[in-house]
Amino acid sequence: MKRRKKCTAVVLAAGQGKRMGSRIQKQFLELQGHPILYYSLAAFQDSPLIDSMILVTGATEIPYVQKEIVEKYSLNKVRAVIEGGSERYASVWKGLQALNDSMTEEERDGYVFIHDGVRPFIHEEILSRAFNAVEQYHACVVGMPSKDTVKLADEDGFVAVTPARSLVWSIQTPQVFDFRLAYRAYAELERSGRCDVTDDAMIVESFTDTKVRLVEGSYENIKITTPEDLKIAEAFLERK
Repeated sequence: MKRRKKCTAVVLAAGQGKRMGSRIQKQFLELQGHPILYYSLAAFQDSPLIDSMILVTGATEIPYVQKEIVEKYSLNKVRAVIEGGSERYASVWKGLQALNDSMTEEERDGYVFIHDGVRPFIHEEILSRAFNAVEQYHACVVGMPSKDTVKLADEDGFVAVTPARSLVWSIQTPQVFDFRLAYRAYAELERSGRCDVTDDAMIVESFTDTKVRLVEGSYENIKITTPEDLKIAEAFLERK
């Protein structure tokens, strides 16, 4: 019987959440008595696919996260809570480096799940689909086909292109890669000095020749960014 490759996760919780309009960072706001961040960590903790996690947060939040989230909820798959960077991609790179420094060779031959901690509604079916895809294609991102027609604008604010809606996806997380592939792509990004990247897939697309597979996530797998998103999340939890 083929042995499953090791799976690690980089969970991002270093954002400032300025659009939320709250003094509390959005990842620590409560949803039905638990911090938003708790839900995605719990999904990884409970998943038989995930072996360990690195949690990336703000420098001043590390003691709180360690005590009030990791220890409080017995999240023993979290191998470290580390300081993030000024941008998302910088936080991911720090997470990948922290993993690489503590990994065995077996773990480096496995997969890494990169996930936004303010997407609380991941579940085992999503993780399983992503795992099956990364096994076959080495790089995949979770997303959903766009419900809306999308327009690409020119520099003057006029419509330049209307892509076929059937080809347009809204991208979510986790984004999942061979660990060595992701590490190599981020190392190349660091050397390049580029700062125009918006997600992990874009980095892999830009700095490797590996094509990224799209994998169905869920329309409920929302990123909580604004007060309106928080209300939607509360409604999802009440329904569950």
